[in-house]
Amino acid sequence: MRYMMFIKHCEDYGKLTVPSSLYEAMGAFIEKAHNDGTYIDGAGLQPMSAGHRIRLSGGKITVTDGPFTETKEIIGGYALIEVKSEAEALEIANQFMDLHRVHWPRHECECEVRPLQMSANLKVGRREKNEGRNDD
Repeated sequence: MRYMMFIKHCEDYGKLTVPSSLYEAMGAFIEKAHNDGTYIDGAGLQPMSAGHRIRLSGGKITVTDGPFTETKEIIGGYALIEVKSEAEALEIANQFMDLHRVHWPRHECECEVRPLQMSANLKVGRREKNEGRNDD
């Protein structure tokens, strides 16, 4: 099962100094998850000032350049993981949040964990394990 984890921060997150020990701990955490096949993809996101919103409302599409003044929390990054169960996904998210608790105890954030809606008919972008292909 694949799950998307979103890390959410307060809107002034970009003005804060992240402890280097957190980056080091996250690097080790991600490397381990990558090596055991749990971590598929992930990244931190650039500031909201580099973003855009494309909205469909009343049959019209509008584009708004960031930053977005009405936003109270921002998505700071994401991780796509593959696990055997929801319990395992929640355990990984708890471990990830514990890195923040240990290395940046005063910081407040949350991690939203959601399963991907997978369609048996849609295989685009999805690699089956043990396909017998050599992509090197």
